[in-house]
Amino acid sequence: MRILGLIAATSALLAACGERRDDPPAAAPANQSVASADQSVAPVVGTQAAEADGNSAARAAPAAASPCFVQDGETLTVAPVRALGTEPFWNARIEGRCVTYSHPEDQKGTRVWTEFTPGPGGGTWSGNLGGKPFRLTTQVRKDCSDGMSDTLYPLAAELVVGGERRTGCAEPL
Repeated sequence: MRILGLIAATSALLAACGERRDDPPAAAPANQSVASADQSVAPVVGTQAAEADGNSAARAAPAAASPCFVQDGETLTVAPVRALGTEPFWNARIEGRCVTYSHPEDQKGTRVWTEFTPGPGGGTWSGNLGGKPFRLTTQVRKDCSDGMSDTLYPLAAELVVGGERRTGCAEPL
């Protein structure tokens, strides 16, 4: 009888351990959005106070568990963005305050930890790369052209890296 009770208790404990507490909510939080063809294409930006309970914060914003989405103790809600430029070629993938910067000599890319400052229809990501200032700024400009194709992007981008200013375009992912 005692063994059956121990088996039942162990089964209940294992079942509870199998529950996932980090599952994303069924719908996006009210302060996040998914752009449709007729909505604004500017990235969703802002912060919300991080909750003391890590599980609650993870449910409020699925990316909150990542350091890329926490800045100054608050959850950062920035839609992922891809920025690119030509001559010289460069690419940046923005996720929260983390920017992965790549170019022909570094095709895998290097992650740059930045501080995000929201701006009208975009924002600025500022940090350091190789001991030099790194700054990437996006802003709404629906007719941004990469100069190499007929593709038009909804955002303009400006990158300052290694003392050089580079221009390009960007789009939400």
